[in-house]
Amino acid sequence: MDTGLLTLRVVVGLLIAGHGIQKVSHRLGGNGLTGGTEEFRHDGFAGGRLTALAAGAGQIGSGLFLALGALTPLAAMVAMGVMTVALTVKLPHGLWVQNDGYEYPLVLIVVTGSLALTGPGRWSADHAAGLAAWPLWLSAACVVLGPASGLLTRAVLHRRSAPGEATASARPAD
Repeated sequence: MDTGLLTLRVVVGLLIAGHGIQKVSHRLGGNGLTGGTEEFRHDGFAGGRLTALAAGAGQIGSGLFLALGALTPLAAMVAMGVMTVALTVKLPHGLWVQNDGYEYPLVLIVVTGSLALTGPGRWSADHAAGLAAWPLWLSAACVVLGPASGLLTRAVLHRRSAPGEATASARPAD
């Protein structure tokens, strides 16, 4: 079981971190902070640069902490929040990723939530620090607060489009 949790944490954590790196830099095929800012503006979010920085930093930090198995429920909560925002952007396109749907963010939300509930396993920073047995109430709270924070972020930062203005849900799928 510990080998499976280690593999899952490292792969998912590094993918989440890599996605954040793409938002704020030209590394890993990213379009830099300017591209990340434009992506958020295109998707109807206020804040532009600050929003892209916050999302990128949240993904980088939570992904690295998940990969290490450090503060696992809290790292999962942050990852779930950011991916919930992504899910809301892709929701109008349906489930499947080939239609620019929310399949990928949903998988990451479920996997990171599951890691918050199961714990990081024996081969983790949490275990080495004696924190591997997080209280169930804390893990459950993180699983609820992560998506709730993403929905709150969406409600606060997403602008309503003016009549005739293109929106993220109205744009054609890539």
